[in-house]
Amino acid sequence: MKTHVALLRGINVSGKKMVKMEHLRGIFESLDYQNVKTYIQSGNVIFDTKKEAAELICDKIEKELARVLGFDVPVIIRTLEELEDSIKNNPFEGADSSEKDGYTTFLSSKPSDQAIDKIAAYKSDTDELRIVNREVYLLCRHKGYGETIYSNTFLEKKLGVSATTRNWKTINAIINMANN
Repeated sequence: MKTHVALLRGINVSGKKMVKMEHLRGIFESLDYQNVKTYIQSGNVIFDTKKEAAELICDKIEKELARVLGFDVPVIIRTLEELEDSIKNNPFEGADSSEKDGYTTFLSSKPSDQAIDKIAAYKSDTDELRIVNREVYLLCRHKGYGETIYSNTFLEKKLGVSATTRNWKTINAIINMANN
């Protein structure tokens, strides 16, 4: 068995696409995933499964969520090791992975070099952004994530891939929960 984390995009936001975590855990258990746990209400699901390709896991979960919930929920899958690496590989020198203004946007696939070049044209006086493989690292130094130009929607549009964003505090909490 291998531990995976499903990061769901866009549930329980502003009273839309509401899903109780107990119901969400039940959906994952119905797919024969083991040791299913959820962290907060934003769609972070930790589970164990036999060695399956992440793409197959993602496809199976998205189809079942759409069938049961009646709406589409984009899902990004990472192994626990990949999630841990996303914290360890923080590209900002001197930035603590527990920093409150640090965020990682998890991408469904690695964006093309051309798409990455598009992002370079957008500059921020307050925020720093680095794209590393399937992760976008962001430091919102002054105004916070709610004011950044590098929103999840912006990144999806410019990079041409599905994405979901978590702050570093949440990522660390998911890792801690998965390891206990």
